[in-house]
Amino acid sequence: MVTQRTSTRRPELDLIRTVVVFALIFAHAALVFDAEDDFYVKNADTTSVTMIIAGFLVIWAMPMLFLVSGVAAFHSLRKRGAGGFVRDRLLRLGLPLVVAVMTIVPIPQWIRTGMTESYWAFLPKFFDVHIDLANFPFVLRGEYFEAGHLWFVVMLVTWSLILAVVARWIPSDHGFPTRRGFVLLPFLPISLVCAFAGLEEEFAAWSRWAYLLFFLYGYLIAADDRLREAMRRDAPLAALVGAVLFGVGTPGFLLVPGDPMTDMEPYHLAVRALYGAASWCFCVAILGFLDRRAWPEQGGYLTAAALFVYIVHQPVVVVAAYFVVQWQAPIIVKYAAIVAVSFAVTLAAYEVVRRIPHLRELFGVRQAGRA
Repeated sequence: MVTQRTSTRRPELDLIRTVVVFALIFAHAALVFDAEDDFYVKNADTTSVTMIIAGFLVIWAMPMLFLVSGVAAFHSLRKRGAGGFVRDRLLRLGLPLVVAVMTIVPIPQWIRTGMTESYWAFLPKFFDVHIDLANFPFVLRGEYFEAGHLWFVVMLVTWSLILAVVARWIPSDHGFPTRRGFVLLPFLPISLVCAFAGLEEEFAAWSRWAYLLFFLYGYLIAADDRLREAMRRDAPLAALVGAVLFGVGTPGFLLVPGDPMTDMEPYHLAVRALYGAASWCFCVAILGFLDRRAWPEQGGYLTAAALFVYIVHQPVVVVAAYFVVQWQAPIIVKYAAIVAVSFAVTLAAYEVVRRIPHLRELFGVRQAGRA
């Protein structure tokens, strides 16, 4: 017999979402100085330290956002029904996505081109697009067009629409075994997808289909309290296994010849499979450990601002970086300046938008008091 939750709120999930979103400002500012990444603005001096630090973050941060979103999708579907869920996702995520792509997403690409023409002259080039269904869900393609950092929102809207269609056929009692250690087994499909579909650098070094799995796993976790209890119990085991897999597999990205993200040699497949398995173990460990204590409701200022910050932050980071990299200063000084300016400008913009009703809706800002 499945035990269903009586509460739709898990404050620790709001905490995870908020921490990851605000950490993206630090992460994207670091790309300005990364020796490998092709970011919109690059400093003259670069370093490989950022890639090493980022390695531990990318393995769990964005998968965790999809996992948390899957949990939220379960409760939203149960509360609103399929039709209400679709309307809520389109208004809450789809509308801000369209508005951002039409207004601020072209800015980084314009800066990347060197701003040899005015922004208004560049816009028609940015929106010169064609349909490419083979790149689903990113079906709009063009020489300059991109969803930019909002690829997460594109995927989340798409996976939510798919879930709304198939949810009625997903049994609430899916019969997953919850004996000790079994909660780690969902790593198998993730590892297979990572190994044979490859990893996509533009999606934070993950496959879009692996993200779909994390999203669906979140839905299944929310549907069955036994899985939640198993995660709490097995959190130490998950952390240990994840650390071992991460320690064994990560050096392969640096040491094996060729491209470990996409090449199909046996050692490339193995490295990516370990990567996917370690990620699931880390997600189980994080959720399990956080769920072992009671958390106050995360309805504070930063939690309410999280979606707006995600949508707006990267163009702000790129503009700030464009000016800061021209300074004659050490990397650490420039990095601190980009982060500080980006936080200040993004939160100042949030303060303006949240006070104007129509702008609130356009950028996905909830009214005060709404969860």
